Amino acid sequence: MRKRGVLALADGAEVRARADAPTAARLRRVNAISATAFVLGGSLFALGAALAQGDVGGPRLAAAVYVVGGAFFTTGAYAGLLQVANAPRGADPDGILRTPPWRWWSLEPGRLDWSSSVTLFVGTLFFAASLLSALIGDLTIAQEHRLVWSPEVVGCVLFLVSGHLALTEMRHDRPRGRRTDLGWWIVVVNQLGSVLFMVAAIAAFVRPATGDELAVGIANWGTLTGALCFAVAGGMQEFERPDAGA
Repeated sequence: MRKRGVLALADGAEVRARADAPTAARLRRVNAISATAFVLGGSLFALGAALAQGDVGGPRLAAAVYVVGGAFFTTGAYAGLLQVANAPRGADPDGILRTPPWRWWSLEPGRLDWSSSVTLFVGTLFFAASLLSALIGDLTIAQEHRLVWSPEVVGCVLFLVSGHLALTEMRHDRPRGRRTDLGWWIVVVNQLGSVLFMVAAIAAFVRPATGDELAVGIANWGTLTGALCFAVAGGMQEFERPDAGA
């Protein structure tokens, strides 16, 4: 609700106070950046998985596509964090929501939306570390486990935790009619993508004895379908924004 420039929910009824025009416009811009970044990041991850599954261009090409996609994921997650940090906090007596001066970071661990956004952002950083290490290539199995697989799994776990926190917030804020709410579907589709990413990560574990992944096909298809979930959710997010006339 705050992302849409609306105050909150009270006893299941929407509070009518809305953000002033400058705040609404700013939230729309940041939301557009976040949504577009997730669409591009998800699309590039899906492309990278398709290249890997089809063995097109060798592992370095897929790894390079993954790195670019990961940069978009991190950008989208940070933009989402900016939405939380700069969302309206309360209403003036005239019923207009206003926000404090723009800030690039906030520390609000007591808020579920902040905790979810920060957890997602940190998860993308672990993914970035894993992707960059994979791009380097020529790693030993031990290095592969430490530099690529481990941070990837940590990133997947953080994605799942972020989605759980977001779902918990949705249950608290909108106990009824969640399935008719766009925000609920965005969270669910993202969480499905996180589950598929975790499946892919587990399947990508390299066997110490042979140097082969547990299940290459599952790793690639899990990544591809999970990435498409994030891309679809990013497209849906474009419509979760303050009204132009707010």
